[in-house]
Amino acid sequence: MVIPLHDDNPTGRVAFVTIALIAVNVFVYFVLQPHGGAEENRFTFEHAAIPCELNQGEPLSIDEVRTGQCSASLQADSPEIFPGKNVWLAVFESMFLHGSILHLGGNMLFLWIFGNNLEEYLGHIGFLVFYFVAGVAAMGAHYLADTGSIQPVIGASGAIAGVMGAYLVLWPRARVLTLVALLFFLPLYLPAAVLLAIWFGTQFITAFNPNTGVAWLAHVGGFVAGVAIALALRPLIGPPRRRVEPTSGPSWGT
Repeated sequence: MVIPLHDDNPTGRVAFVTIALIAVNVFVYFVLQPHGGAEENRFTFEHAAIPCELNQGEPLSIDEVRTGQCSASLQADSPEIFPGKNVWLAVFESMFLHGSILHLGGNMLFLWIFGNNLEEYLGHIGFLVFYFVAGVAAMGAHYLADTGSIQPVIGASGAIAGVMGAYLVLWPRARVLTLVALLFFLPLYLPAAVLLAIWFGTQFITAFNPNTGVAWLAHVGGFVAGVAIALALRPLIGPPRRRVEPTSGPSWGT
């Protein structure tokens, strides 16, 4: 496990969009989302993206939820559980829902560390568009893996994975102070390329333990989309304007 704490990659302006995204995610979790019991489940099914719904283009029926099966016949023969739900808008709503404080906190930490630099590079509007495109790509990867799943998908992880993928392309040598879990947590400075490669590799390890409930393919899809978009934009926008200046302190691989 690797947990980034800070990157030595200063920015020259305030990352308003990154801050706003963090604020909205925190607001949704603590103010709008219910926590615990049937009310939480109901809220999640009403607002989260669900592969079966995207496949059918319509909300789940009561019988589909009851049986746990995605079926056109069940959908036709039973009333929809949330008839007013917009299943396409739910893809974007899902990016602001989280399952726990740890889920929220981890995502927001990664977004803050890697998002501010990308926002400066792309501009406020460009970064916001990038964020949502990466989130949609992440959901697309998860959807293609199991179009009949009725399990809701929540979390900003896919979009943030896209931010991380772009960061890898643009600042691979940036130093990131990281907690590395060995027998205990050890703080080390790692090149961003090493940190992000480790993070990316752990997503495939998660695949062998489906009980974690982690949508690992969404992470992979978002990350790959971020890499691809950054590679496409870099010749058009140019390299990042600000260099990463070395600082004193322990480092990895020097």
